[in-house]
Amino acid sequence: MREIDELHLQFPFYGYRRITTVLNREREGQAVNHKRVLGLMHKMGIKTIYPRPRTTMPDISHKIFPYLLTDRKIAKPNEAWCADITYVPMERGFMYLVAIMDWHSRFILAWELSNTMETDFCLGALETASRLWGGAEIFNTDQGSQFTANAFTEAVQDCGMRVSMDGKGRWIDNRFIERLWRSYKYEEVYIKAYDDVAQLHEGTQNWMDFYCYKRPHQALGDKVPWEVYNEPNGS
Repeated sequence: MREIDELHLQFPFYGYRRITTVLNREREGQAVNHKRVLGLMHKMGIKTIYPRPRTTMPDISHKIFPYLLTDRKIAKPNEAWCADITYVPMERGFMYLVAIMDWHSRFILAWELSNTMETDFCLGALETASRLWGGAEIFNTDQGSQFTANAFTEAVQDCGMRVSMDGKGRWIDNRFIERLWRSYKYEEVYIKAYDDVAQLHEGTQNWMDFYCYKRPHQALGDKVPWEVYNEPNGS
């Protein structure tokens, strides 16, 4: 599963068939079936990036909200927040991580780890973000079932935010949080290979603090996310 995760980070446009091909070329005699790869990708919550609607585990009974950020330039903190989930491999087993990010500053407002992909840990991160930082005008996610669940969309609205969901042609808007996942995994998860959830939690906390408060971003004029989020003309 870690091999699939690493390949997806390197080649987010690869579907399960191409990932299977690459795995079989690299594994030298340890062939893997494309159905097995597809099943693992679903279990991991991995979604291939396509320039059209593509979600991990949609639920057709859930309401899909329109995308509200078309041609909108996000110019200040708390104008738009976004959330996403990623698979976190461990030495034995795995966890899932959800993060809520301020779109303008890249500041991580809240995050939660879970051993399942149920909606509860997303609600926990939302509650923490809203308690600590208030809210945004718009809250944007993909169309994964955790985010389309009534409990989640209603909680977003209860915080005074408008729900927005990625739609056709908006796949590129997830690039900020995808970069976060790539940095987090290569700089923290892969090199440490945690085998204990408490240690993973502590390591994730330390890395998120570094990312938000100490790591300059070229796209932010070499400021750290906290500096941009905390600018006087922001929230």
